[in-house]
Amino acid sequence: FPIDITFKSTNPFGWPQIVLSVYGPDFFGHDVVRGYGAVHVPFTPGRHRRTIAMFVPESTSRLQQFTSWLTGRRPEFTDPKVVAQGEGREVTRVRSQGFVTVSFNIM
Repeated sequence: FPIDITFKSTNPFGWPQIVLSVYGPDFFGHDVVRGYGAVHVPFTPGRHRRTIAMFVPESTSRLQQFTSWLTGRRPEFTDPKVVAQGEGREVTRVRSQGFVTVSFNIM
């Protein structure tokens, strides 16, 4: 999807990121999260391709996994900042879920 954004900064710390949340239907037709990922927006002019590793949060016990599968309510992040910052994510159990490739055309 084309996105037109203009940024101006004197400090590259915390440079803007794109956070992806991918959803899709499960076996029962419920809309569930398929993956989360984030990538920093390049700041040099030109065409850039970035491959984003996607991951999904997992339940901590077998009973929670079975219950979430049965009800169709799987673990999700409520705040997208968790994906972008990574702070506090070290205690979250996640599973790798593939890759998404994004193209940037920076002027």
